[in-house]
Amino acid sequence: MPLHAEKYKQVILYLCSQLGKEVRGKKKLAKLLYFVDFDFFEKYQKYFTGDKYKALPMGPVPVSLNAITREMKKEKALKIESVNEHNGYNATEVYTCLKEPKTAVFSKEEKEMLDRVIKKYGSLNGKQLEDLTHAEAPYSGTKPSEEIFYELAFYRGTDFKNND
Repeated sequence: MPLHAEKYKQVILYLCSQLGKEVRGKKKLAKLLYFVDFDFFEKYQKYFTGDKYKALPMGPVPVSLNAITREMKKEKALKIESVNEHNGYNATEVYTCLKEPKTAVFSKEEKEMLDRVIKKYGSLNGKQLEDLTHAEAPYSGTKPSEEIFYELAFYRGTDFKNND
């Protein structure tokens, strides 16, 4: 499965642009990408970003996320800063979009899926998203640190009616 790097970047910019120009937390960004990719695969049997996911302790993590966001930072499309929000906790990575997403790269189905994920999960924090992904078959059915196979999305039984 090829990585759709340009589309991947536009997905990140779109998520940021629709969530008040920023995504607070690497965990939140990783989980939103998971829902975009796995919901899309479950509904259409097609890959969206084409990234692979690993079952890490805090839930599914896209393998190429760091490389893609580093590239976006170099291209001045994304600002990434570490913010110390709470004493005794790791700094929060804040992803701020510096460019508008090129929505023309998305098919009608992809755009609808992005909007659905934003509506359904956009207001949740990283911990809430982590808990949701831990309860899902793709994560729970995968050994720690192993690749999560997209086909496991079919064991989720997502209700795509009414787009919620």
